[in-house]
Amino acid sequence: MTNDPQLRASDADRDRVAAVLGEALATGRLTSVEHADRLDVAYTAKTVGELVPLTRDLPEVSASSPPAGIERQVIDSKFSKMVRKGHWVASRHVKLSARFGALIIDLSEAVLPGREITVETDARFSKVIVRVPDDANVIDEGNSIFGKRNVTGGSQGDGPLIRVTGSSKFSKVIVTRGKDDWNLH
Repeated sequence: MTNDPQLRASDADRDRVAAVLGEALATGRLTSVEHADRLDVAYTAKTVGELVPLTRDLPEVSASSPPAGIERQVIDSKFSKMVRKGHWVASRHVKLSARFGALIIDLSEAVLPGREITVETDARFSKVIVRVPDDANVIDEGNSIFGKRNVTGGSQGDGPLIRVTGSSKFSKVIVTRGKDDWNLH
């Protein structure tokens, strides 16, 4: 990372800060709340100067790649209903796997690592509901066999790009901006 605090931050700069924060969480230097708060600031930072205070009180990390949790995570539901909402840290690639159950994921308050994430749906005899931020751009690249797929995406603003991929069989997949049509409360 450069020493000029006015320089625009790159995705690589943000990923380096995320690696330091991830290591600090793993070693107990940060609580999960502190980690989520700092990570949120890191991925919304526009300049290098905004990134510096986030790791000033933490040791450097020698790894050049971001932590595995930032790259990929799997959320799995079998024969049950699972809800993830509120302030949580999503990955660049989130795989949603549901079998004979319901999986409800709210990304509207989640910390998104970067400007683009992929949500891969793998549903069998299930319901998968994903709520995206109001300013997100959504691209649907998935398919459905003997089911329903309702993705209300399009372009609402300059927010993150959320790419929805994967398949569903005998299932319902809904991607929406509102929560009127499902019970997230």
